[in-house]
Amino acid sequence: MSIITYIHAVLLGIVEGLTEFLPVSSTGHLILTKDALGFDLPSANMFVVVIQLGAILAVCWLYRIKLFDVALHLHKRPQQIFAAKVTAAFIPAAVIGLLFHKMIEEYLFAPMVVAVAMVVGGVVIWVVEKKKMEPRTMSIDEMTLRQAFLVGCAQTFALIPGTSRSGATIIGGLLLGLDRKVATEFSFFLAIPVMFGATLLDIIKYRDVLTGGEIGVMATGFIVSFFAALAAVKLFVTYIGKHDFMPFAWYRIIFGVAMIAYLML
Repeated sequence: MSIITYIHAVLLGIVEGLTEFLPVSSTGHLILTKDALGFDLPSANMFVVVIQLGAILAVCWLYRIKLFDVALHLHKRPQQIFAAKVTAAFIPAAVIGLLFHKMIEEYLFAPMVVAVAMVVGGVVIWVVEKKKMEPRTMSIDEMTLRQAFLVGCAQTFALIPGTSRSGATIIGGLLLGLDRKVATEFSFFLAIPVMFGATLLDIIKYRDVLTGGEIGVMATGFIVSFFAALAAVKLFVTYIGKHDFMPFAWYRIIFGVAMIAYLML
């Protein structure tokens, strides 16, 4: 593999790690970045799966105490309720994703779709933030199963590339009365089964395209994505304690409009 390929792997790992848990769409940024770099390895799709795994493992590491507590004490009522909420939120995207996965990949994984979804998502965030809704649910423990399920329904919009999984779940949570930190952290926990499930399906799908010569490139992207996601999540949690999501709305709108203009040239 050439040094350029490794540089591309580093850049894509950074993009994935920084954007996976922010309301800006990691899938959209990866599609656009791969297109701009001309990243066309035979196993490019598998590479994306690997760096997404690096990002989700970063969240698992950051929230390892909570995850171990749930896993080790699942026989207890509080842990069962937490697991039930995550499961209820996981179901809608899992069902829709399994039913329409091939169709979505065939028709929606395109730069123009991503660019338009970036703009639409930014407008939605802007409108929700302008409403200045008072939160009613101040912790994940206070969330109801109904709220969790509806957050999961909101997440299904993220099946459209460029929408943002975290953005859809966080904004859905705000509309349902969740405090912004609660909505954000629940989005992180919900990402774990969703992304592990998607990763498993893609590994099975692309297992035959990986060659031994690309292992180093995969490992590079994985490691970079892991550490970029660690930094991004820590900074994001600190940020939302004092600020709203309006900068992300403007970023999405400006970036999306710029991409539409570029693609139409």
